[in-house]
Amino acid sequence: MEDQKPIIFFDGLCNLCNGAINFIIDRDKKSYFKFAPLQSSIADSHIPKSISQNTDSIILLESGKLYSKSSAALRIARNLDGAWKVFYVFIVIPKFIRDFIYELIAKNRYKWFGKRDKCRMPTEDIKNRFLEMD
Repeated sequence: MEDQKPIIFFDGLCNLCNGAINFIIDRDKKSYFKFAPLQSSIADSHIPKSISQNTDSIILLESGKLYSKSSAALRIARNLDGAWKVFYVFIVIPKFIRDFIYELIAKNRYKWFGKRDKCRMPTEDIKNRFLEMD
């Protein structure tokens, strides 16, 4: 796997998801994370179809393990610069409660935030952090 860095797989068509990726990039000064759209062949090679086709979630591949929904979001937050690390304390809340809130937002993301016609294309200064944009 590329540099063995954690990969965040995201819905490249979702405006909320793209905003979240921009947020992460701005707070990941050490370039800890790599990124790939769920609609890419790299996602196909790392995520079982049963998961990638039936998800309303970002998926984090870290140390060979897949995390989704609130677990992925909290693991991402703990690796961001600044005070965002403190959000990881919410990992103690039972997953079904965390995921209920996550799913409510995820299921309405297109209605509330809109949808793109095609996946985002990274700018030159961050292009090396995106894996196989197709």
